[in-house]
Amino acid sequence: MLIGSTLVAACSTPAPGDAPVSSRAGADQVLEAAGATFPYPVYTRWFSSYAAQGGARINYRSIGSGAGIRALIDGTADFAATDIPLDDADRAQLASRGIRQVPLVVGGVAVTYNLPGVARQLRLDGATLGDIYLGRITRWNDPILVALNPDIVLPDAPLHVITRADTSGTSWILTEYLSHLSPGWARGPGRSRFPAWPVGARVRGNEGVAAEIKATEFAVGAVEAVYAMQNRLQVARIRNHAGAWVTPQTGGLRAAASAMLASIDDTLEFATSISDAPGEASYPIAALSWLLVPSRGRDTMQVRAMGGFVRWALSHGQDDALTLGYAPLPDAMRQALLRTWSAPRP
Repeated sequence: MLIGSTLVAACSTPAPGDAPVSSRAGADQVLEAAGATFPYPVYTRWFSSYAAQGGARINYRSIGSGAGIRALIDGTADFAATDIPLDDADRAQLASRGIRQVPLVVGGVAVTYNLPGVARQLRLDGATLGDIYLGRITRWNDPILVALNPDIVLPDAPLHVITRADTSGTSWILTEYLSHLSPGWARGPGRSRFPAWPVGARVRGNEGVAAEIKATEFAVGAVEAVYAMQNRLQVARIRNHAGAWVTPQTGGLRAAASAMLASIDDTLEFATSISDAPGEASYPIAALSWLLVPSRGRDTMQVRAMGGFVRWALSHGQDDALTLGYAPLPDAMRQALLRTWSAPRP
């Protein structure tokens, strides 16, 4: 983890006038949430800690970004989680219903694989990864992979690609990255929550993809980095925009968010991709993860309870994110968000 104790302390400094959880509205509320599997480990920790400190009890269904948004719209969830920055049309539609988008954490998509007997970390670049997902590279000892990894003896074995079977923010993050680096991918499937994968065995959820890679020799796939860590999967080094070979450690994720911050003019929601960010340390398949939170038009106590959780997560939840392998939001971004969520909404 490339972040020191000084940074940890800075990330968790409460906002001026920040009240204890137990004094906020919503302590007796039970809220239903649904959505992305990408941030599920940190949300689980946050929701447990928040309830233990006197906040609302939040039940979360890890069902994917697309399903979570549908649950919010049809009223079966009070708020949703997504890893996809809403486009202008979606944002306008949700804003008309009083729904706000707020980023809470930075995560990364790890390219993971199962190569028995290979101890060194594999190196991959965006163009090569695109060729793998397009089905152009089908064996581990393909000359392109050998050229990228001259210090590794790659097996003469078929390459088993594992992909997502559901509507997924993780898939959007991966395909957004591939669309930047792989012309063939950009012309073909393109960026999508539910890509038309040309090859691969399809599995639901980050949990399912991680388990399938772990159980399948010579498999390769992509999962949120915390799932790779928790399942002790092999993780590839990815060549970033500056040409450095990096892994999805917290320092690289935070560097990607910080590098893109100067080009983000939406200080309310930061609704943008941070894929292929500049900078020597930046991990190129990084992403913000958002909550979609109603700020009006529903039960007043529920709205206040949801707003209370957002303020708590921004003020007190960032240490947990760091501990689990996510990256805290850059402090300038976090402070801007706290200002917009500084008072309970009616």
